[in-house]
Amino acid sequence: MKRIAIDMDEVIADAENRFFEWYEKDYGIKIPMEKLHCRHFPEIVDEQHMTIVKKYPWKEGFFKDLGVIKGSQEVISELVKKYEIFITTAAMEFPNSLVHKLEWLNKYFPYISWQNIVFCGDKSIIHADYMIDDSVRHFKRFTGQGILFTAPHNINVDWNPRVNSWKEVGDMFL
Repeated sequence: MKRIAIDMDEVIADAENRFFEWYEKDYGIKIPMEKLHCRHFPEIVDEQHMTIVKKYPWKEGFFKDLGVIKGSQEVISELVKKYEIFITTAAMEFPNSLVHKLEWLNKYFPYISWQNIVFCGDKSIIHADYMIDDSVRHFKRFTGQGILFTAPHNINVDWNPRVNSWKEVGDMFL
């Protein structure tokens, strides 16, 4: 079986929305999603808030109960029938995320075995035929084919192949 490595944040888990939620809670400012175009969330806030917002992912609870990216559960449940699927997340940077990410995966992707969940730092250790990720930096030393999953911050990144939705992932692999 061919292997597909799938990133979590901004590919199957909506971590970006957590920034919007916490920022509005902390500062009472609601930022429209359109402002995120080609940027990461800390780049669109008032400069005086930027340092605090950049620290959100290190805070307890940031990765707890994130939303699920539309279509990911359905497509991945079909992919596991034809491919060896690994969830690969560079979680080691955020130690508080580990338990919450595992709980989240168990809740929303119970058909993915704990043996197929990889919490790592450098994704170049991943041995797979394909990697679906929202960041091309993970493809630089990856020996398989990187597939860029479109997210607001990577709209202007030139990478092929690119998928814009889980429907497109399904069309590519199923």
